Amino acid sequence: MTELERRAAIFAALADQTRLRIVDLLTLGDLSSSEIGTALDLRSNLIAHHLGVLESAQIISRARSEFDRRRSYIGLRPEIFDTLAPPSVAPPRRVLFVCTANSARSQLAETIWRDVSPVDVASAGTRPAATVNPQAIAAAARHGLAIDQSRPPRHIDEVRAEGDLVITVCDDAHEILLTRDDLPRDDLHWSVRDPARAGTPAAFDDAFETLGLRIRALSSRLIAA
Repeated sequence: MTELERRAAIFAALADQTRLRIVDLLTLGDLSSSEIGTALDLRSNLIAHHLGVLESAQIISRARSEFDRRRSYIGLRPEIFDTLAPPSVAPPRRVLFVCTANSARSQLAETIWRDVSPVDVASAGTRPAATVNPQAIAAAARHGLAIDQSRPPRHIDEVRAEGDLVITVCDDAHEILLTRDDLPRDDLHWSVRDPARAGTPAAFDDAFETLGLRIRALSSRLIAA
């Protein structure tokens, strides 16, 4: 497929209001098909149809949840952003990144956000670890940033405040917040692979790069707003 054919396929697939609404949702975070149906009040057969069209046009990709293997998350393929013009988002009082242990992904996200955005930021976990993962600290250092090692990981209940934009950066935390009535819901979910599972510098660098791309995309939209 040529680049012109690729662009034409994207525009053809997006020539539908429902599919445009789905894409607008996915510009902010990854969602399961059931979450898309709830957000847009669509029946499951319609969701399957529209997601099939978007997938055939290579606009979206699917990733199996690391926590619940029966669930998949749908996300936009990063290369299609050049052809999309999503709406701006009103800046929040603060961004709060959440993962399970608050030891790697949310710590990296907080550090990257602080480097690129004037909007205040914090991080927390649903089951905080005792310390920050040393490999997360090393990954940040390799990219010229520093994680605050003097502050231990914290629980979301200790950190969350009114007006926070809560972004989960792991599937476990997102799905726990979906099902636990005693914890706040997240506003956005980014399905980022857990670098601690592989435990290699490359895995942590990959997580850093993935978070950096997401953060720069979102922060630019907040600044524009």
